[in-house]
Amino acid sequence: MAKANSLYYANRDPFADFTTSPEISQVFGELLGAWVVVAWHQMGAPAAMALVEAGPGRGTLMQDALRAIGRVAPACRGAIEVHFIEMSAQLRREQAARVPVACWHEGLSGLPTMPAIFLANEFLDALPIRQFVRRERGWVERFVAGGQFVEVAADGPARVVAVGSIVEVSEASAGWIAEVARRISAYGGAALILDYGSAQSLAGDSLQALKGGGPVDPLLEPGTADVTAHVDFGAISAVARREGAAVWGPVPQGIFLGRLGLWQRISALQAAHPDCGAALNEAASRLASPARMGALFKVLCLADPKHPTPPGFE
Repeated sequence: MAKANSLYYANRDPFADFTTSPEISQVFGELLGAWVVVAWHQMGAPAAMALVEAGPGRGTLMQDALRAIGRVAPACRGAIEVHFIEMSAQLRREQAARVPVACWHEGLSGLPTMPAIFLANEFLDALPIRQFVRRERGWVERFVAGGQFVEVAADGPARVVAVGSIVEVSEASAGWIAEVARRISAYGGAALILDYGSAQSLAGDSLQALKGGGPVDPLLEPGTADVTAHVDFGAISAVARREGAAVWGPVPQGIFLGRLGLWQRISALQAAHPDCGAALNEAASRLASPARMGALFKVLCLADPKHPTPPGFE
């Protein structure tokens, strides 16, 4: 999965295959920008702060967020250093066109040691997973060989599940969350994680691939499709707490965006651009409706234990 996605993001335009929330509506990035302003104030309004986005796509989310921050809180905008975690040279070029002030990193290790707010929208779902299957004789782990799954006897998770059940483990996600939690515990700050997945650790096969806007076999022509799996918010919450961070959520994305003022912002835009009213409503519905992205997508916040309850998690 890691090799397939590395090849995919290095050689393709992923937005030909799927659309993320920032590309659906400018309001998504604007609301996250407003969230950053409140979180900055809750941190004590530090004079310098890193605003870090992991997997920033085309840079659209950060572009919209910075525009909103500069409009409502110039002092906060002046305190921000923008940092992107991105490995794709192609996407870095697109990000630079939208956010030329950014600094780029391949991982967390190169970030400055200072207060920080992390944004990760649809980032963890692309990190590799392991799959364990409970068979009559015990646990086996799935590997890929010759374009198909093979099963090898293994020490599986310490969980009681029915025979035939699949349990997914993402050590990469756990490691990333652990490092973020350690950083915000040490230097102050918060992290906002937005992705699709379950609030509790559930058994099941969530591995999937998208190509051309539709599902394809994840094992077919690796490197030509976006391969993802659902985020286990229960597991990453436990990791964050072990590393000393406070955790809020997860809450459904639709509820979170509604609490931040999604519909009020849509109404204001409709008043300013009446010809776009239907399109604005459609975009907001896609982001927030429980039947669409509003329920499957969740929002989790990690923060310094001294941090007050962040907006959207009241």
